[in-house]
Amino acid sequence: MYMRNVIYKMLIGCYMVAALLLVSACNDNVDIQQSYPFTVETMPVPKKLKVGETAEIRCQLHRDGRFEETKYFIRYFQPDRAGTLKMSDGTVLLPNDLYPLPGETFRLYYTSASTDQQTVDVYFQDSFGQVQQLTFSFI
Repeated sequence: MYMRNVIYKMLIGCYMVAALLLVSACNDNVDIQQSYPFTVETMPVPKKLKVGETAEIRCQLHRDGRFEETKYFIRYFQPDRAGTLKMSDGTVLLPNDLYPLPGETFRLYYTSASTDQQTVDVYFQDSFGQVQQLTFSFI
């Protein structure tokens, strides 16, 4: 009878330890990844442009993961300001202003306004602050 009592108390102790471990393992904070890396790829772009000539830049956004509430934006910078960049819907982009991307597949149109070499830095940014940069040079 004495041995039965000892085993019973040991089992009760084991159950209590297991219950304490289970309770302490519970956590209300679920870690959901919201920010995923992304890249923007383009088709080949002409290198030579005459004044007034337009180059089409076909772009594709590739996400490494998908969080539906992530928004993507575009802005550009051109040191010599010798051209214009437009989106396919006709929106003329102003340097350093942020514009929402129309989708994962989109087109940009760069129109040359100079006979000199031109460089356009295009920045793609998500709503979490991650940035991808593409640089286009035209002669």
